[in-house]
Amino acid sequence: MEFGAPEIMAVAMARLLRDGEVVFNGVGSFLPMLAIEVARRTHAPNLIYLNIGGGMDAWPETLPWSSTDPGLLAGTAGIVDQPEFYQLVMRGGVDAMFLGAVQIDAAGRVNSSAIGDIGRPKVRLPGGGGAAVIMPTARRVILWRARHDRRTFVERLDFVTAAGNVDRVVTPLCVMRNAGGRLAVESLHPGVTADIVRAETGFPVAVPPDCPETPPPSGEELDAIRALDPKAYRALDFQ
Repeated sequence: MEFGAPEIMAVAMARLLRDGEVVFNGVGSFLPMLAIEVARRTHAPNLIYLNIGGGMDAWPETLPWSSTDPGLLAGTAGIVDQPEFYQLVMRGGVDAMFLGAVQIDAAGRVNSSAIGDIGRPKVRLPGGGGAAVIMPTARRVILWRARHDRRTFVERLDFVTAAGNVDRVVTPLCVMRNAGGRLAVESLHPGVTADIVRAETGFPVAVPPDCPETPPPSGEELDAIRALDPKAYRALDFQ
């Protein structure tokens, strides 16, 4: 099975998860859902997955397109409602959180609220949901975005929706890490150069001269992706 941006992003996110962690993803997050399930079927079988629909450690055979589909409750050990989840995260009970954003700045702060002046925005975005609470309280936050360009990675956010505890950022071009409060490239995906990342990032970004390549998906990881997502929903975010 050949791989492209959906597959390299899914496995790059999956590899960031550790066995035994409690993990949560936000709404509209197919790639994080896929990453979590790939991790559970490869190197992290004891991962505890809380999904946006309230399922706790469910075990669906395949993944639906929607992150709120009832199919994600298959085999769930229980239902966690929103107040219970926020109480859990504020107590430090969520180890890793996947979060998407429309704009990301060099400090890893995010904007999911509006493009332009917040009083009279050019584009009103869906909003951050609970991101303003979750980012400062989850033990670590993994940001993701299915595009990497200067409209996404900006010098200055139009509005700061949320900030805090960013550990990594995963894009179609690379993996970035939090290096002392500023994003820096940790690995370049196969076929991507440092010059490409610099050209597509709207702020100066450090790329080490000996920057490693993100390891391609293994056969085991690709088999898990194929089994979990036979209809290739993972490609929809890139259209």
